[in-house]
Amino acid sequence: MRPQNLKTKIFLDSGDPEETKKALEVLGFLDGQTTNPSLITKNPDIQKYIASGKKLSDKEIYKKYKDIVTEISNLIPDGSVSIEVYADMTTLAEVMFEQGKEMFSWIPNAQVKYPIIKSGLAAAEMSIKENMRVNMTLCFDEEQAATVYAATLGAKKGDVYVSPFIGRLDDIGENGMMLISNILEDFKQGDDHVEVLAASIRTMNHFLCSLAIGADIITAPLKILTEWAEKGMPVPGKEYIYDSSKFKPISYKGIDLNKNWSEYNYQHELTDKGIEKFDKDWNSIIIREQ
Repeated sequence: MRPQNLKTKIFLDSGDPEETKKALEVLGFLDGQTTNPSLITKNPDIQKYIASGKKLSDKEIYKKYKDIVTEISNLIPDGSVSIEVYADMTTLAEVMFEQGKEMFSWIPNAQVKYPIIKSGLAAAEMSIKENMRVNMTLCFDEEQAATVYAATLGAKKGDVYVSPFIGRLDDIGENGMMLISNILEDFKQGDDHVEVLAASIRTMNHFLCSLAIGADIITAPLKILTEWAEKGMPVPGKEYIYDSSKFKPISYKGIDLNKNWSEYNYQHELTDKGIEKFDKDWNSIIIREQ
């Protein structure tokens, strides 16, 4: 069951409802689930279909995506379920927003994921005006988080997540845990409407350190959640020591949150690469309609 001293919300990062069931079994609770195009392509039912030599049309993949998140929603009706729009670097904000509006209607607890690029931020701004919940993904920089804050002003707490990707910062030798801390520090000056969701959790150290520094939400694969449960679901405090000896520190900038979102530098190479990967995975299972 949920530890009494646990303030951080715990999400499963998966596109498989069977893993949702297993997470509920091992933890006894689950606060939400995050999905993305890459995770959906790994769904066992979709993999079986692809293994037979077939591909899906646009309509078919969106039908399957809806079916998957509907099943997940039914398993965690009081949780949050993030559903990601399809986007590449050329997708217009209006196109993303229309996708997001459709996805938001699929289930009552949807959180629409947009990438932190110009069109994604504009789509998020439109979404908040329509009282939609959003999860701004592929965050790798403190200023990107500030941009999300500014683009979603007027939203209620719980309606906006920003998702820094720790593991992918590990890949370039940077201490992603420091990014989480820096964003949390910046947001102390704000109105609390954006929650920090620690993503790309690859190790138990990532998970425990995210708890220790007070991330609002952690999303992790089933393997990590199971390992945490087997350890007795510890909730470390500030005394927790994270071994960052392999990584370069990420300096704290102290970003002013009181600017228009278009005034920030929200571009990041890793965000672009993340979009390219999602695009490649998505298109690997789809027959594009002529």
